[in-house]
Amino acid sequence: MSKTFSTNDVASQGKGSALWVIIDEDVYDLTKFQDEHPGGKKILQRVAGKDASKQFWKYHNEGILKKYKGQLQIGSLDSKKADAGPAREVATPKPAVDVSSAKPGAQEPYGELIPFSDPAWYHGYHSPYFNETHAALRQEVREFVEAEIEPYVTEWEEGKEVPASLYKTMGERGYLAGLLGMKYPTNYTKNRVHSVAPENWDLFHEMIVTDELSRAGSGGVIWNVLGGYGIGCPPMVKFGKKPLVDRILPGILAGDKRICLAITEPDGGSDVANLNCEAKLSEDGKHYIVNGEKKWITNGVWSDYFTTAVRTGGPGMNGISVLLIERGPGVSTRRMDCQGVWSSGTTYVTFEDVKVPVENLIGKENQGFKVIMTNFNHERIGIVIQSVRFARVCYEEAMKFAHKRKTFGKRLIDHPVIRMKFAHMARQIEATYNWLENIIYQCQCMDETEAMLKLGGAIAGLKAQSTQTFEFCAREASQIFGGLSYTRGGQGGKVERLYRDVRAYAIPGGSEEIMLDLSMRQSLRVHKMFGLKL
Repeated sequence: MSKTFSTNDVASQGKGSALWVIIDEDVYDLTKFQDEHPGGKKILQRVAGKDASKQFWKYHNEGILKKYKGQLQIGSLDSKKADAGPAREVATPKPAVDVSSAKPGAQEPYGELIPFSDPAWYHGYHSPYFNETHAALRQEVREFVEAEIEPYVTEWEEGKEVPASLYKTMGERGYLAGLLGMKYPTNYTKNRVHSVAPENWDLFHEMIVTDELSRAGSGGVIWNVLGGYGIGCPPMVKFGKKPLVDRILPGILAGDKRICLAITEPDGGSDVANLNCEAKLSEDGKHYIVNGEKKWITNGVWSDYFTTAVRTGGPGMNGISVLLIERGPGVSTRRMDCQGVWSSGTTYVTFEDVKVPVENLIGKENQGFKVIMTNFNHERIGIVIQSVRFARVCYEEAMKFAHKRKTFGKRLIDHPVIRMKFAHMARQIEATYNWLENIIYQCQCMDETEAMLKLGGAIAGLKAQSTQTFEFCAREASQIFGGLSYTRGGQGGKVERLYRDVRAYAIPGGSEEIMLDLSMRQSLRVHKMFGLKL
């Protein structure tokens, strides 16, 4: 049981060398921490023995509190009320749920229950998509994120790198194997997701992992552990020859090796059919010799493998192939400085006379365009999941702040103009998320060929919808925070960081303009095949 103290107890430890403070009715002993405080001793000494909640939240966000709470908290005030919210276990995740008893419907309310800060099924509403296995996974991943990711996000982003151990942990927990947009590949890894048996794994489980990881509020961190992997690995698994997959995939799923997708070039992004990176067969026919450059490649600076679009034939889409290029002689990478997603490892890649065994061909020669197009749906859905959650993070952070911050004698939330901002954020978030649920359900019910044909246009439109929703919510949340979201760190730190990440979602995977045009062109073409009458 946590120790309790009175305010007088705390005040008595604010003299001499002792330094206790109160933050949100919890008591912290900062006596030894004084010399480590980045702002210096005097800032802490001004609040010694006092309630420092207002001063703390003025400069910090909850990530800092989570990071140091275990080391510095010694108890709580005797006046602090027990948390009345729904209890959540923070112990070892529950074992896999028996799928025979798991039924869609209404799950127990979960989380802080701030309206629209989580999907409706988190709040006890009925859903045809989620059952007890999804709820168990949600708890497992959220506890992992809150303990091992969220307290360190700012530090990792500022350092522009995430510890390699986190990617390794993702493999050990079985998450990497569940993020390929296909059945759980049990033949290639012994690792398992604790709360969901592999035979029960579906696309909604994959969605939950990505969604919950995104609650950390950093595109850079999410792209570091999921970005290159989630778009670079599926093409190899789906279209690579079995000996290649057998050799490469186990190391990736274990978190020991990293892979990325290399399509975009300095002179072209969304116009994939006109890429220039060239691959010519060697005289003995045993290797492709690759020359060219790739740009804005997520995770490239750390990757061991590059799933690379190359030109092996004539101009246009019918001259494109896909190769798995392994890091070695002739492959050089350098980090790029970008507006956002700092810790994602965005990379400029150069290939100079790189010898690639013909066995590393993914799919058929000169038919790589189909491989690339098939992969886009999975990539774009990942972007949608992250964008919607980031919009929720902006909304949630602003909502919490609006209940604390006072202007003109009342809380921000009590101003109608502020409530209107939240209403507009909520309606866009919920509309986008419900479209996402429907698209994932369609993907789950269709085979890959049918999904590529029928859903490409809808997914393209949803991608644009989600990134515009993200941008809108980032802006509105920033307005609510004011200057606190203009400076890095502090209460508005998540919103400031996510605002910088917006363009990294609106452009990669197909820019909003191209997505919206594609959504109409492809949808009209497909429905004409179905008997469109206009």
